[in-house]
Amino acid sequence: MNNKKIPRKKALKYLALGSVASTFSPFMISSVHKNHMKLTQGRYLGYDEIFNSVYPFSLAPLPYSAAEFEPAIDAKTMEIHHGRHHQGYINNLNNALEGHADLQEMTLAQLIANLNGLPQEVKPAVRNHGGGHLNHVIFWNTMSANGGSPSGIFAEAIGESFGNLDTMKAEFSAVAGSVFGSGWAWLVSNHDGTLQITRTANQDNPLSDGLSPIIGIDVWEHAYYLNYQNRRGDYINAWLDLIYWDKVSEIYEESIK
Repeated sequence: MNNKKIPRKKALKYLALGSVASTFSPFMISSVHKNHMKLTQGRYLGYDEIFNSVYPFSLAPLPYSAAEFEPAIDAKTMEIHHGRHHQGYINNLNNALEGHADLQEMTLAQLIANLNGLPQEVKPAVRNHGGGHLNHVIFWNTMSANGGSPSGIFAEAIGESFGNLDTMKAEFSAVAGSVFGSGWAWLVSNHDGTLQITRTANQDNPLSDGLSPIIGIDVWEHAYYLNYQNRRGDYINAWLDLIYWDKVSEIYEESIK
C-alpha cells in the first residue's frame, strides 16, 4: 500500500475535478437537458384548455421553443413576452379573484363574456388582466412554424366572408396596422358563423362584445419592439406567415357548436 501523502492543494484540485466530472457526466447532462425541456416546452392546448380554465389560473409552457420563429419573432421577445408580461396578467387576475368564491367557479371565457355582471371592485382587473391572460393563451396556441392551411367549414367560412384567404390576410393586416396605441386585431366569428375582422384596445377581448375570437395578433409594442422598433407593419406581415391554421380551424369549429 502506498502511504505517500498527496499535498493538500493537489488533493483539493482532484476533489474539484471529481465533482465537476460527476456533475457533468454524459448521463447527467442528458438528464438536465431533458428536464429543462420538459419544464420550458409544452404542447398546444385544446379548445377547453384555452377558453374554459378556472381559478387559480396558471401559465402554460410555450408549445415550442422560444427561438422557434426566429427571425420573425426573436427568442428574447418571446421569453419576456411570455414569462414576464403574460405571467403578470395571471398573477393580477388571481389576486383580484381571491376571496370571490362565486367568481372562482366561472371559466375564463365566462368571466370575460360577462364583464358587466361582475362586481365593480373586480371588473377592471378581470377586463385588463383576465383579458390579457385569455388573449395571450389564444396568441401562443395559434402560431406554428408549419401551420398548414384553413380546412373544413372554416375554409368555407373564409370564402363566404372574404372571397379568399389572401383578401382576408390583407384586410387583417390593414386593421392590425390601424390600431392606435396598444391593442389587438382579431378574426372573429358571429353568432351565425360568419367571419369578420375587428380590433380591441388594450387587453379587451371580443367575447365582451358577444363575438367569438378565432385568432388575434398582439400589437402592443412589447410584442415586437426589440426586433422591429417602429416597423409594426413588418411584424404583422411576418406573423401572418406563422398562423397555425389547423388550430384556428379547430377553434372556429368549436366556437360555432
